[in-house]
Amino acid sequence: MNLTELNKIATAMVAPGKGILAADESSGTIKKRFDAIGVESTEENRRDYREMLFRAKDAMSQYISGVILYDETIWQNAKDGTPLVKLIEQAGAIPGIKVDEGTQGLPMCPGETVTVGLDKLAERLKKYYERGARFAKWRAVIDIGSGIPSMTAISVNAHALARYAALCQAAQIVPIVEPEVLMDGDHDIERCYEVTQRVLNKTFQELRVQRVALEGVVLKPNMAISGKKCPKQASVEEVAEKTIRLLKACVPAAVPGIAFLSGGQSDEEATAHLNAMHKLGPLPWGLTFSYGRALQAAPQKAWSGKPENVAAGQRAFSHRARMNGLASKGEWQSSLEQKAA
Repeated sequence: MNLTELNKIATAMVAPGKGILAADESSGTIKKRFDAIGVESTEENRRDYREMLFRAKDAMSQYISGVILYDETIWQNAKDGTPLVKLIEQAGAIPGIKVDEGTQGLPMCPGETVTVGLDKLAERLKKYYERGARFAKWRAVIDIGSGIPSMTAISVNAHALARYAALCQAAQIVPIVEPEVLMDGDHDIERCYEVTQRVLNKTFQELRVQRVALEGVVLKPNMAISGKKCPKQASVEEVAEKTIRLLKACVPAAVPGIAFLSGGQSDEEATAHLNAMHKLGPLPWGLTFSYGRALQAAPQKAWSGKPENVAAGQRAFSHRARMNGLASKGEWQSSLEQKAA
């Protein structure tokens, strides 16, 4: 393992003003997104949609540091035969790959899951590296509900994340470590804070046990935020303050960077929260975005599967990428959204 090289890539992934595009929706998830805009989810349509994003030169070269791909996408070629991975590289961004294989029910723990996909991961990583992937992603899912999460669910998911991270580093690939505490429930921000703290502490404990070099890791956590069904929604300032306090308490300064998931927040919420956190600096690590829906909802709608809408889709993507790029330096203002609209 060449740690200097891994650290260089991890640092580039969280460079100031840039963030990571999560374009790694599974076939099931992208079908849901396409259904919402009336587009059939065929292999060709999925390819055309992602090609549209990767060819958005302004967004990709100025505000996107890396792209997380799905297994189908990393092997696909653009309409003109160029591998999609090459389009990403040509734009100056780093190709990455989602390697987990989704979740399974956790025995003896009703309502809880564990992420699977460690079997044969070492061989898969070799192939992905040859194809151009320089970082990978593995998502653990922790739900908050009555009596959950259990320590069992937190432990097995942290253990799997650490094993995945060690395999990645051995294959010279930077692991994005993603322990996501879901915001689907009716819990308040305090409960989210408390659960996320337990999850992060356990995750870093496991990473140390598995000898993962923290200098070659990017963390992709949730924010400390109220559950969607909570009657009292925390303010932007409170989310920022509590999230930064939480990260400072749990994340060692050796980690080059943290790239948030949006987790079901609206486009502007995700941007506003990130921006407010940068007002609380200086911070010991790079802090940016690794958004899926919060970067893609607008371009999907603008494109709607029509070739004549490609330019409109790219404009919508460039706008969201720029807004988040500014937020990742604390330079975003809501008035900039109105201007574009």
